[in-house]
Amino acid sequence: MSDKYDANRDRVLQVAAELFAKSGYHGTGIADLGTAVGLGRGALYHYIGSKEAILYEISSRQLAQMNTVADELALSEADPEKRLRGLARALMRNIAEHRAEWTVFFREYHALTDERRDRIIAERERYESHWRNAVEQGIRDGHFRVLPRLMVKGLLGMFNYSYLWITPGGAETPEEIADEFLDAVIIGMRA
Repeated sequence: MSDKYDANRDRVLQVAAELFAKSGYHGTGIADLGTAVGLGRGALYHYIGSKEAILYEISSRQLAQMNTVADELALSEADPEKRLRGLARALMRNIAEHRAEWTVFFREYHALTDERRDRIIAERERYESHWRNAVEQGIRDGHFRVLPRLMVKGLLGMFNYSYLWITPGGAETPEEIADEFLDAVIIGMRA
């Protein structure tokens, strides 16, 4: 595809994310999206295929990016606490810079059907496993005490909920907020 096609598709995805975040997936019609991006129905479908396809693309893009970061950290950072810190900083930065997309992901991914929903759930679980692996390694290495398995879900919930309030230009950077969150939790996790 051409650079122009990719730029137009990215613009459609961004506007769709903003509309879905504001009005909800079910509350936003294709006509609303077409009006917002200045494209007719035919041109719009050229870029997105279907409304569910655009929801899937919005939901999967940031998750794929976070899995890439997590995969790289798993290979490059042996220290579990530093790996958790890297995961946390990257997640908070990404949520701050892509609030609309994360809002859509957290609120709307359940509207996906069949294979698309299954892929999103599998990728979300793969991302969560990176956090779990770091915590479990910290336990095995004696850095952290034995923790309930749900600890990772609680930890991620604390970060994920930030989509409601975080801004990239706030008084503290997303990375500073991530460090403060982790500092509070890691003190309780230490062996």
